[in-house]
Amino acid sequence: MVKKKNRKRIIQTVARKLVTSVNTKSIVSEQFRTLRTNINFSMPDKELKTFLFTSSSPGEGKSTIAANAAVVFAQEGKRVLLVDADMRKPTVHYTYHVTNTTGLSNLLTRQANLSEVLKDTETENLQIITCGPIPPNPAELIGSQTMDKIIVDMKEKFDVIIFDAPPVLSVADAQILANKTDGTILVMSSGETEKTEVLKAKEALLSSSANILGVVLNNFELSKDHYYYQYYGNAE
Repeated sequence: MVKKKNRKRIIQTVARKLVTSVNTKSIVSEQFRTLRTNINFSMPDKELKTFLFTSSSPGEGKSTIAANAAVVFAQEGKRVLLVDADMRKPTVHYTYHVTNTTGLSNLLTRQANLSEVLKDTETENLQIITCGPIPPNPAELIGSQTMDKIIVDMKEKFDVIIFDAPPVLSVADAQILANKTDGTILVMSSGETEKTEVLKAKEALLSSSANILGVVLNNFELSKDHYYYQYYGNAE
């Protein structure tokens, strides 16, 4: 009985995280489609394929935002890859309920090739790469020339590559990877993230020549008289 309850709890948690997959008509799903549109039009004269999602501090929801963004891009018909580049506290394997025996760390240490670490999902056109065994030197691996080659290989196979990176102010990984990707999206939690932390994160990203596309305000509660409720009614 306990196992059944735990299993149900896991399924419900995943469903909440991947709202764009389980409830495509919800207000939240529509917001993610708006995010997709904003990213597509952020730099109309330049093709953007690699995106980094990060936050200033832990617990702001950047992994959930990255996972749902990957889903809506796949729903658009693009070949999408979601990469768990948080090789300190990985979560993508929990979100998609897959094993984490092999992943990005195996790629970076040349113990596997790209095709060997790709994992399918229930969403058409979307594949993921989990973190893999947590290495002792994530920043060095991410900053290596091997990482540059891996990104090139990913671009040949996929239309959109989304990296879920650690918080900017915690470790250097996000800054390093932001320099290697086409665009960076900073996630902040409404009513929780301190303004000073966001400004520090922005400065850190700019110092690494990151192309900051914008900010996602997470956990913002809409009032019942908001125009989204008036238009969509009880769609959620």
